[in-house]
Amino acid sequence: MSVVHSVRSSHGSEGLEHWQEEVFRTFVPLRITLPKDEPFDGRISSSQVGPLQVSTVDCDRGRVDRTPQLIARDSADFVYVGLQRSGRARVEQDDRSTDIGADDLALYDTTRPYTLRFPQRFRMQVLLVPRSLLPQPESDLRRVTATAVHRDAGLGKVILPFLQGLVDHAPDVNATAGEQLAANAVSLVGTLLAERLDQETQDTPGGSLALLLRLKAFIDLHLADPDLTLASIAREHRISVRYLHRLFEGESTTAARWIQHRRLHACRTELSRRSPAAPTVAAVARRWGFTNAAHFSRAFRAAYGTSPSEWRADAAASRPG
Repeated sequence: MSVVHSVRSSHGSEGLEHWQEEVFRTFVPLRITLPKDEPFDGRISSSQVGPLQVSTVDCDRGRVDRTPQLIARDSADFVYVGLQRSGRARVEQDDRSTDIGADDLALYDTTRPYTLRFPQRFRMQVLLVPRSLLPQPESDLRRVTATAVHRDAGLGKVILPFLQGLVDHAPDVNATAGEQLAANAVSLVGTLLAERLDQETQDTPGGSLALLLRLKAFIDLHLADPDLTLASIAREHRISVRYLHRLFEGESTTAARWIQHRRLHACRTELSRRSPAAPTVAAVARRWGFTNAAHFSRAFRAAYGTSPSEWRADAAASRPG
């Protein structure tokens, strides 16, 4: 479910109080500055995905300040992930500033003062991540706020499309799926932070669990890639394959079995769906990274006690109507 607030006025000063109330209600106490003699049009939509609030702001130009006085009034402890979708923004915090454009990302922390400047009409998507969900200490976060992440560089190529899709489709996500997607989003943000900090993640407090969560999120994002291997996963996360195996030992499985389990689960889910032009079983298997149809059928039967075709037929027969 999405909650929407909108404000329109012929002069920015007329709509300021109402708009500021809506911003307070959605985010944290902030000081809003709008051009006085210009018409103003602003809209905020918000949804909850597990423990994350995801919001989209479409707004005319202006400025936002999180001041020490407002922090004292409300000490909410969030890391905001700002995804710029159109227009430009300048993000200032911790004696740094960065300019971000369409499809760039910047992080800022609600426990310390920050300023956002929007010189033109813009659209920004914001994920409110509770600080307690991230493994990095505050001293590390201070090193990465107000720095830009670009969609076409490094991990931005993987992480930004996922986060943008999560916000775009949040109103359509049910509670169970939302919890899993939120866990994946937090893991990806943690991975991004670790890369920015150039951390040996496994050596930080609680790092093994955090790294395992990020590994699982990475695997889920790349299930469809038939070239996904333990070596490529380890290389992407700057760990050895041996250490990768050790991380999964606590899960009573191996990394390879985990990948197969997730692929089988994805195939089973797709085979259960009603579709006017249902793909063949072999096409579903290929879509989720299985290159050998016979191997897929054997693995599916071993996991679920039935063949993929029988599963699809039983699912179709059990649907009402």
